[in-house]
Amino acid sequence: MSDSEAETASMETTRMYKDDLELSRMSLYLSSQDLINNSPEAARHIRPESITFDSTPGDISVDFVLVSSSKAKAPVDIDGWNRRSAFEERIKEQGLLLEEDVVGGLTFVKVHAPIPVLRRYCEILKLRMPMKEYPMTEHIPEKGFDLIEKIKKIVGRIIRVFITIDPGPFAPAKYILTAEYSREKSYLFNEDDPEFFSAEVRTLVIDFILNRVSWGKDQSDVNCVGIQCLLDGGVYRAAYPLHDGEHTTENSLRHQLYVEWAMMSKWIRKQPIDQIKEYLGVKYAFYFTWLGFYTHLLIPAAILGLIVFFYGIFTFPNNRFSSDICNDKDTIMCPLCDRTCDYWELSNTCFYARLTYLFDNDLTVIFAFLMSIWATLFLELWKRYSATITHRWGLTGFTFEAEHPRPQYLARLAGSNHTKVNIVTGNIEPTVPLWKKIPATLFSISVLLLLIMVAIAAVFGVVLYRMSVLASLSLTNQSDWMSTYSNIFIPTTAAIINLVCIQLLNFVYDKVAIYLTEMELLRTQTEFDESLTIKIYLFQFVNYYTSIIYIAFLKGKNVGYPAKYLRIFNLRQEECSPGGCLMELSIQLFIIMVGQQALNTVVEMIIPVGLNWFNSLTENTGRLDNLKSSSEEEDLATAVKKPWIEDYKLLDWGPRGLFPEYLEMVMQYGFVTLFVTAFPLGPFFALLNNVFEMRLDAKKFMKYFRRPIPHRVPNIGVWYRVLDILGKLAVITNAFIIAFSSNYIPRMVYISLVSEDNTDKGFLNNTLAYFDTKDFESGIAPLSSSYTNVTYCRYKDYRNPPWSPQKYERPTFYYEVLVARLTFIVIFQNIVSLVKVAVQWLIPDVPNALSDRIKRESYLTTQMIIKNEAKKAAEVEHMDGMLHGVNSPQSL
Repeated sequence: MSDSEAETASMETTRMYKDDLELSRMSLYLSSQDLINNSPEAARHIRPESITFDSTPGDISVDFVLVSSSKAKAPVDIDGWNRRSAFEERIKEQGLLLEEDVVGGLTFVKVHAPIPVLRRYCEILKLRMPMKEYPMTEHIPEKGFDLIEKIKKIVGRIIRVFITIDPGPFAPAKYILTAEYSREKSYLFNEDDPEFFSAEVRTLVIDFILNRVSWGKDQSDVNCVGIQCLLDGGVYRAAYPLHDGEHTTENSLRHQLYVEWAMMSKWIRKQPIDQIKEYLGVKYAFYFTWLGFYTHLLIPAAILGLIVFFYGIFTFPNNRFSSDICNDKDTIMCPLCDRTCDYWELSNTCFYARLTYLFDNDLTVIFAFLMSIWATLFLELWKRYSATITHRWGLTGFTFEAEHPRPQYLARLAGSNHTKVNIVTGNIEPTVPLWKKIPATLFSISVLLLLIMVAIAAVFGVVLYRMSVLASLSLTNQSDWMSTYSNIFIPTTAAIINLVCIQLLNFVYDKVAIYLTEMELLRTQTEFDESLTIKIYLFQFVNYYTSIIYIAFLKGKNVGYPAKYLRIFNLRQEECSPGGCLMELSIQLFIIMVGQQALNTVVEMIIPVGLNWFNSLTENTGRLDNLKSSSEEEDLATAVKKPWIEDYKLLDWGPRGLFPEYLEMVMQYGFVTLFVTAFPLGPFFALLNNVFEMRLDAKKFMKYFRRPIPHRVPNIGVWYRVLDILGKLAVITNAFIIAFSSNYIPRMVYISLVSEDNTDKGFLNNTLAYFDTKDFESGIAPLSSSYTNVTYCRYKDYRNPPWSPQKYERPTFYYEVLVARLTFIVIFQNIVSLVKVAVQWLIPDVPNALSDRIKRESYLTTQMIIKNEAKKAAEVEHMDGMLHGVNSPQSL
């Protein structure tokens, strides 16, 4: 063979390979290139290597299952177009193998992905696959001083002396170097290993194909793309990958995880995150990894909260403020409502004042400061830990720019002249023009703000309801039953109204949020999910926290005084007790946080069990009665135990996936950080809840739900940004709670500027103003009273007494306290900010050792490629030399 002939043959092989690769990427909705070139017919030319699907496949795995009604291949539209048949034919064109299994009233379509299809799509998806083990990769040096690693080692040694956490039977998976898969560089990968294309990879490839195949006559119709549209339309009843056996099947990973991880008795054990990732996929493994990390970091926060609480218990007998309230039998307070409310004694709030001191004591400020630092440490340490996990799971360098566009996005932009080059993949992709994107985004934001305002208005309406009912009591008789039970009736009915409003708004908002997100024309599924998450979370934030924010920052802050109350719609505002609103805020937090968590725990224990039992009874997967023969009975008895049938009876997570789980935990994190000053026991109750939550979630996945799709993610996504924002807001909210809801700042100012002996003696009297009962507004004074000859009553405020020349005006002390409060907020935020900067400087985002390892692995991978390419070139040169030697005259 001549040099020119060898070169021609080599070029032909290269061209054929490139053509095959291009055709692979030209499959319908696999990339944007087919839409730009308007050549979806290219998919018909792709054929995998010769593989036949036997009716009894034997060792061929069932990688995915589609379930439909066996009555007919319905539904069929008016033109006789059969959607299910068209869909299945087109996924066969992509190389997938199908086989039907009819049981009872259902048809189970078993899907198998052959090796050639897996190889092709692993390259299209740019999956990082495990490489062969080379001698040079066995010992990768780790160097570089890392302060955090040194501290962890020291603390770990101390903890192991006192506490040893059982790691369980699961050993950490052996780390294997990974690289982006390429058929051209297949020599880097051990494709002969039967586990090379794992169940996770098979599921991911099939799901990618199912979501991008068109089943309509017009293949550019966005409403005729993907399996989800067929599921929504009832063509298919379910689509899911299979578990690797029953949760009771021994020697299966599902059984091992169920017994050794999901059982509540194993709560003290470490989570086997590598095995969770192997079975549930990276997305779900990251959730459990984050939940475990968060739960462990709650331990020091819970200890700090318990210290504050028990300090209050042991020292409250010595608290002068609450003792003065309890011992004061002479102070008469002004009525709390118009006409029907009587004067009352200050000592009536004794128990309330004692409880307030449990949370509002000398350690509260220190606790608020430490919790603000804790929030920063938690996020910085998680960022660092997640970088290690991301590298361990072969996701280093994963970017959303490399993610394939959503099929709906591509279909909506079919035929668009606006394109751009993807900076990562180099592919030309359609893009949304600004004149089309900006109006959609502005409209989405406008509707979002409108609905948030509606939610705030609903809470404001409940507040007005409480004030109006309280005002209506002035028109009723004292003996009226509503007046007698107003303390129970008003909060109960208000809570019911608030709950109904929240549920109705949530139902409407979920539908609107999905529609608005579709309008924004977001490129990838990740961008779509994150945008939808932010919309729904903002709305939930308002629903959860508005009532708490009202109590913490608005209630009782500017109500006026008995001679001139500030009213809203002619309604008198609610007031705080003489001890402040902090205790009411603590009670509200306890009810919402602990009550909601307890309810969610009960629901997560009962609902999956009930629904799973209901599915087992109602799904028509075969019955053992009314059979014609004993052989038919035996066949059906065997059929109903098939894994695809058993998995069909399990529950489906739906398209929202882990959103409810993350939402529950992030809302809890908000309680733990935003309002922890008012409720120091919050971290402790969160820790208790999460110990149960972790195992209950694991049990749901292992026993009651179908195996999820193992989508790839490099981290917890948009939730990290939400947590970061909450951490920043926590500094502000805790500073304001201490400054304006607590008595700490007024007490310190009183001790510093007013007290003669630098103690808080007389502080209670200083917080209560005098009011002359002859100065009541018309219709405000009690119609009748059990107290006689009340000349002066007291109310909580800083105002001059009625005998002062400037009666009821603000005294100088009020402004001194206001300046002290604002100064405290500034100092608190600046100190916390400085500590945050120091923490972020000391804790790098990526550990030094990991950074060195990533660089080293990149170098080694490059060296492997160079070495093998040089070897191939030498072999070609040797073959050419032999051929030239044979054909040359000298050899003759």
